[in-house]
Amino acid sequence: CIMDELTTSSFKTTGSKWLLPVSDFFGFPLDQVNFLACQVFALGAAFWFRFYLSPHFTSPVVRHAVATLFGLSFVIFCFGWYAVHISILVVVCYRILVTADIHNIHRYTMIMAISYLAVCQVSRVFIYNYGILSTDFSGPLMIITQKTTMLSFQVHDGKDCPGDRKGTSSFSYNILRSKPSLIEYLSYNLNFLSILVGPCSHFKDYIDFIEGRHVQRRLSGSNTGQNGYDKVPEPSPMAAVTRKLLICGVCMVLFLTLTKAFPITYNVDSHFINEAPFLTRLAYAFFSIQAARPKFYFAWTVADAINNAAGYGCKGVDEAGQVSWDLISNISIWEIETATSFKKFIDNWNIQTGVWLKTVCYDRASCYPTALTFILSALWHGVYPGYYFTFITAIPITLAARTVRKNVRQYFLSSHPVKLVYDVVTWAATQLCICYTVMPFLLLAVLFLMVKCPGPYDPHPQAQPQLQPSNNNVKRK
Repeated sequence: CIMDELTTSSFKTTGSKWLLPVSDFFGFPLDQVNFLACQVFALGAAFWFRFYLSPHFTSPVVRHAVATLFGLSFVIFCFGWYAVHISILVVVCYRILVTADIHNIHRYTMIMAISYLAVCQVSRVFIYNYGILSTDFSGPLMIITQKTTMLSFQVHDGKDCPGDRKGTSSFSYNILRSKPSLIEYLSYNLNFLSILVGPCSHFKDYIDFIEGRHVQRRLSGSNTGQNGYDKVPEPSPMAAVTRKLLICGVCMVLFLTLTKAFPITYNVDSHFINEAPFLTRLAYAFFSIQAARPKFYFAWTVADAINNAAGYGCKGVDEAGQVSWDLISNISIWEIETATSFKKFIDNWNIQTGVWLKTVCYDRASCYPTALTFILSALWHGVYPGYYFTFITAIPITLAARTVRKNVRQYFLSSHPVKLVYDVVTWAATQLCICYTVMPFLLLAVLFLMVKCPGPYDPHPQAQPQLQPSNNNVKRK
């Protein structure tokens, strides 16, 4: 039975078996134990990278090489020989970058990256019995797809960009006037800071970080000098790293406890559906969706902390006069939990994927940009039916929410009490819309498994805790 395989196979991995005793001892799937081990190692390596391979006395080539070798080691440790797919995509896309016509370089790279990712996503369905493992080689492939395509668009824009687009400061800052070298390309795509769970960042920001100009440019706005490490004293990221690690700890505790209390699969339990009142099912759906979020918060926040520990992610000085280390953050938890509109929620969820979608699709679409962006997001996520239900549903919800907010909100700004009522109502409506939209996304193939394996459900199954969301489960509207 497929459901029996789901239980036994959750402790398998295509990667290293070295930590199998740890997996058995704690009762966590080995693929997730490997992931956590790599992220813990990456955090320590990030501090070492910042202090002992500082751009002040280490050449960019050495920093590129070390970051790449560590990254390759991580994917081999986690995914075994399947890591070859990651190397193939990077090498082929670089070949396109250096040989293809500049007018079509972005198109060829996008077609290649998305097609190869799709093939791997389809094979994942069969290799992993329709989504058994939460961590597999398609996750890093999704991040590399973002990086290779965004880089190709920025190289194209630097050589063959319409004049009306070059006027915007953010656009002009990130376009590339020359193609990267092989070591720069490999380091950008395969570095240990982001290889497993991202985030995707702009190539120019990453090169500034490697060469020691990152902090200088973000704090002073200067673009001069080969190595600006000495021009602006580097602020310490320790406060930001500590704060984010504390958030990770809270998220881990919440996820491990809330998941057992509110398993997402209980929403499709036949007994629950037939016997529970509608309002009870609605309330359970709401709380089970809330319970599923901390795993995403954990994975993205720990990745952000790793980048900060290496000295990467300085955004500049915030309104309070403090140095912000949120340049490549993927989430804003407070904004998500208090969102009063569908757009505000998705703008603060998987933020860097939103930047990628905006760069390669939304800002370039001549018609129907919202619909095309959601379609691309669905293709990027994978082949599970739940993804397409989610993103197709999100299109009319986004358009409707935008229209309602534009035409109705102005009537509720006359006083603070009235606006407060409006905010509470729109918050509840937003959360219910999110609940309805993402339920098929999180369930993935549960309905499929029910068909393959008929039989009574446990009235309240205790799902195996999973600490790390795969990039396949990282949604982006």
